[in-house]
Amino acid sequence: MTLFVYTSLDPANRASLRQQLPPDLEAVFANERPPEAQAAAFQQADFLLGNPPPTWFAPHAPALRFWQLDSAGFERYAALRLPFPVANVGDYFAWPCAETIVAGILGLYRHIHELAVLQSRREWVGAPIRPRLSLLRGKRVVILGAGAIGLAVRQQLNGFGCAVRLLARTNPLAELHTPEELKAALPTTDLVINCLPGTVPGFFSAELVEAMRPGSVYASVGRGNTTDEPALIRALQTGHLGGAVLDVTATEPLPADSPLWTLPNVILTQHTGGGQQHEDAGKVDIFLANLRRFQQDEPLENRVELARGY
Repeated sequence: MTLFVYTSLDPANRASLRQQLPPDLEAVFANERPPEAQAAAFQQADFLLGNPPPTWFAPHAPALRFWQLDSAGFERYAALRLPFPVANVGDYFAWPCAETIVAGILGLYRHIHELAVLQSRREWVGAPIRPRLSLLRGKRVVILGAGAIGLAVRQQLNGFGCAVRLLARTNPLAELHTPEELKAALPTTDLVINCLPGTVPGFFSAELVEAMRPGSVYASVGRGNTTDEPALIRALQTGHLGGAVLDVTATEPLPADSPLWTLPNVILTQHTGGGQQHEDAGKVDIFLANLRRFQQDEPLENRVELARGY
């Protein structure tokens, strides 16, 4: 049997995975094959770790028995209809994503981004900046999404005494359930944090951007396609919004001519939100645990339905 590993692992993690596989399972790594040979190796595999191009699954489904995604999101595979089980990494990235977006928001309110530039210039300003600083403490917050990332963000904001409401269509933990309820809440909201998956493109529309309270802040650690980015940029340029913290953008890498690069009230964290030490080793551990469950005919952890988006 063969395991095809599309995840780009360094030599140490490749060696570790090989050592932990059952004797009858051979690992084939995409980054050890020339690009033109990778798809053919994928088609012969029994197991898959990683997120290959969706086109590799057409016109014929591969001979896979189990697929372990190395991400939480999988919206680009929504059109696939596969006869074998698929699992994602669950909440593996939730806490680091939450820390990144909360850190960015704190940085924006406390002008850490401005102070870091001054430091790089060896320029001392100090006192004139103080009156422009804001507090995260006590802010009125709406979190879009009640999944693992949204719940982790809420937990962290609780320490700042924020008044937090969640938006989710059906989750009973949420206080808001429809775009109409969200729009009604925005004029009294200080901070909106988008943790939505890519399965709801354009959800935070121009209408919702315009409904936000003047001077409020928008943050996004979900997927870039869920925000009307031109409308957001206009609101930032006109001063309607006080700022934005974006881990994700509509196009990545962000084009060099995007105004988001130069707007002084924007912090870009460049889709690093899920980053953490030993990130790839953790993905290997998740796969090996699910492989054992599969071979022992036990329920998989974090099994997903691609068409449903969860």
